[in-house]
Amino acid sequence: MYQQMIFVNLPVEDIDASKKFFTALGYEINPQFSDESTASVVISDTIIAMLLSKDKYAQFTKKEIVDARTGSEVLVALSAESREKVDELVDNALAAGGTTAGETQDHGFMYGRSFDDLDGHTWEIVWMDPAAVQG
Repeated sequence: MYQQMIFVNLPVEDIDASKKFFTALGYEINPQFSDESTASVVISDTIIAMLLSKDKYAQFTKKEIVDARTGSEVLVALSAESREKVDELVDNALAAGGTTAGETQDHGFMYGRSFDDLDGHTWEIVWMDPAAVQG
Protein backbone atom coordinates (compact mmCIF):
# COMPACT_ATOMS: atom_id res chain seq x y z
CA MET A 1 0.00 0.00 0.00
CA TYR A 2 1.27 3.47 -0.90
CA GLN A 3 2.31 5.68 2.02
CA GLN A 4 2.41 9.38 1.36
CA MET A 5 5.61 11.06 2.49
CA ILE A 6 6.44 14.58 3.58
CA PHE A 7 9.71 16.33 2.76
CA VAL A 8 10.23 19.46 4.83
CA ASN A 9 12.80 21.67 3.08
CA LEU A 10 14.58 24.18 5.33
CA PRO A 11 17.41 26.63 4.63
CA VAL A 12 20.38 26.38 7.00
CA GLU A 13 23.60 28.33 7.53
CA ASP A 14 25.95 25.40 8.15
CA ILE A 15 25.22 21.93 6.75
CA ASP A 16 27.82 20.18 8.92
CA ALA A 17 26.61 21.85 12.14
CA SER A 18 23.01 20.96 11.24
CA LYS A 19 23.96 17.31 10.59
CA LYS A 20 25.66 17.17 13.99
CA PHE A 21 22.63 18.77 15.67
CA PHE A 22 20.06 16.38 14.19
CA THR A 23 22.17 13.25 14.69
CA ALA A 24 22.48 14.32 18.37
CA LEU A 25 18.68 14.02 18.47
CA GLY A 26 18.92 10.41 17.30
CA TYR A 27 18.10 10.93 13.62
CA GLU A 28 20.13 9.51 10.76
CA ILE A 29 21.46 11.33 7.71
CA ASN A 30 20.73 9.54 4.42
CA PRO A 31 24.02 9.84 2.51
CA GLN A 32 22.34 8.96 -0.79
CA PHE A 33 20.53 12.32 -0.77
CA SER A 34 23.14 14.38 1.06
CA ASP A 35 26.16 16.32 -0.15
CA GLU A 36 28.08 19.49 0.74
CA SER A 37 24.93 21.62 0.25
CA THR A 38 22.20 19.22 1.42
CA ALA A 39 21.51 16.98 4.40
CA SER A 40 18.68 14.46 4.21
CA VAL A 41 17.54 13.88 7.81
CA VAL A 42 15.45 10.72 8.21
CA ILE A 43 12.84 11.41 10.88
CA SER A 44 10.72 8.35 10.04
CA ASP A 45 9.92 6.14 7.06
CA THR A 46 7.58 8.84 5.78
CA ILE A 47 9.10 12.10 7.11
CA ILE A 48 12.33 13.58 5.76
CA ALA A 49 13.81 16.97 6.64
CA MET A 50 15.85 18.26 3.73
CA LEU A 51 18.31 20.79 5.13
CA LEU A 52 19.66 22.95 2.32
CA SER A 53 22.36 25.59 2.23
CA LYS A 54 20.81 28.98 1.55
CA ASP A 55 22.33 28.99 -1.97
CA LYS A 56 20.83 25.57 -2.69
CA TYR A 57 17.47 26.55 -1.15
CA ALA A 58 17.36 29.68 -3.32
CA GLN A 59 17.39 27.44 -6.42
CA PHE A 60 13.85 26.29 -5.49
CA THR A 61 12.17 29.63 -4.87
CA LYS A 62 12.10 33.18 -6.17
CA LYS A 63 10.91 34.43 -2.78
CA GLU A 64 13.08 36.00 -0.12
CA ILE A 65 14.47 33.42 2.30
CA VAL A 66 13.17 34.21 5.76
CA ASP A 67 15.60 34.36 8.67
CA ALA A 68 13.85 31.99 11.06
CA ARG A 69 15.54 33.68 14.02
CA THR A 70 13.56 36.88 13.38
CA GLY A 71 10.53 35.73 11.36
CA SER A 72 8.38 32.64 11.11
CA GLU A 73 7.06 30.90 8.05
CA VAL A 74 6.48 27.34 9.28
CA LEU A 75 6.13 25.40 12.53
CA VAL A 76 7.08 21.76 12.20
CA ALA A 77 5.12 19.54 14.58
CA LEU A 78 6.12 15.94 15.24
CA SER A 79 4.27 13.38 17.30
CA ALA A 80 5.95 11.42 20.08
CA GLU A 81 4.92 8.09 21.56
CA SER A 82 4.88 9.34 25.16
CA ARG A 83 5.31 12.37 27.39
CA GLU A 84 8.75 11.01 28.30
CA LYS A 85 9.75 10.86 24.63
CA VAL A 86 8.66 14.50 24.21
CA ASP A 87 10.95 15.48 27.08
CA GLU A 88 13.80 13.29 25.84
CA LEU A 89 13.79 14.73 22.33
CA VAL A 90 13.48 18.36 23.44
CA ASP A 91 16.11 17.93 26.17
CA ASN A 92 18.48 16.40 23.57
CA ALA A 93 17.81 19.34 21.24
CA LEU A 94 18.61 21.84 23.99
CA ALA A 95 21.80 19.94 24.91
CA ALA A 96 22.86 19.98 21.24
CA GLY A 97 22.58 23.77 20.98
CA GLY A 98 18.90 24.35 20.30
CA THR A 99 16.89 26.86 22.32
CA THR A 100 13.53 26.68 24.06
CA ALA A 101 10.64 27.97 21.95
CA GLY A 102 7.56 28.72 23.99
CA GLU A 103 6.15 27.26 27.15
CA THR A 104 5.45 23.60 27.89
CA GLN A 105 1.82 22.79 27.04
CA ASP A 106 0.19 20.28 29.37
CA HIS A 107 -3.52 19.69 28.84
CA GLY A 108 -3.61 16.26 30.48
CA PHE A 109 -4.61 14.37 27.33
CA MET A 110 -2.03 16.30 25.29
CA TYR A 111 1.53 17.33 26.18
CA GLY A 112 3.99 19.29 24.13
CA ARG A 113 7.22 21.21 24.16
CA SER A 114 9.06 23.03 21.41
CA PHE A 115 12.56 24.07 20.47
CA ASP A 116 14.28 26.17 17.85
CA ASP A 117 17.07 24.43 15.93
CA LEU A 118 20.42 26.06 15.15
CA ASP A 119 18.85 28.18 12.40
CA GLY A 120 15.78 29.25 14.38
CA HIS A 121 13.29 26.81 12.81
CA THR A 122 10.68 25.87 15.42
CA TRP A 123 10.00 22.18 16.04
CA GLU A 124 6.99 21.26 18.19
CA ILE A 125 7.03 17.79 19.78
CA VAL A 126 3.61 16.60 20.94
CA TRP A 127 2.15 13.55 22.65
CA MET A 128 -1.59 12.94 22.63
CA ASP A 129 -3.38 10.25 24.63
CA PRO A 130 -4.59 7.68 22.07
CA ALA A 131 -7.93 7.47 23.90
CA ALA A 132 -8.48 11.20 23.26
CA VAL A 133 -7.83 10.72 19.55
CA GLN A 134 -10.37 7.89 19.31
CA GLY A 135 -13.04 10.10 20.86
